[in-house]
Amino acid sequence: MSATISTSNQGLIIQYDFCTGCHACEVACKKERDLGKGEYGIKVMEYGPAKKPDGRWDYFFIPVPTDLCDMCADRVSVGKLPACVHNCQAKVMEFGDVEELAKKMTYIEKCVLFSPTKKD
Repeated sequence: MSATISTSNQGLIIQYDFCTGCHACEVACKKERDLGKGEYGIKVMEYGPAKKPDGRWDYFFIPVPTDLCDMCADRVSVGKLPACVHNCQAKVMEFGDVEELAKKMTYIEKCVLFSPTKKD
């Protein structure tokens, strides 16, 4: 039996340095939320190629949750991971308590923390 979990104090940490840009998170979200053409709960953005002053190059894919993201509240409420996290092929996304995820950010070089705002 799965424990019931609330998304009220939960978030996503995305370690974009290792994202391969496969778009599995986008596809999973669109299917889970039944989103139409041009609608995204999470959208993979691309940065680069950009030459750095030291001659090396930056080239990243960065999954960005949108306003349509509710961190799969229905899935989470029955003990499942959000669809994007469950389907991430590179395993660069983690779902959990915002405070715990924030602590992890101190030792992960290139990452972002997403926590949806509460809507009244």
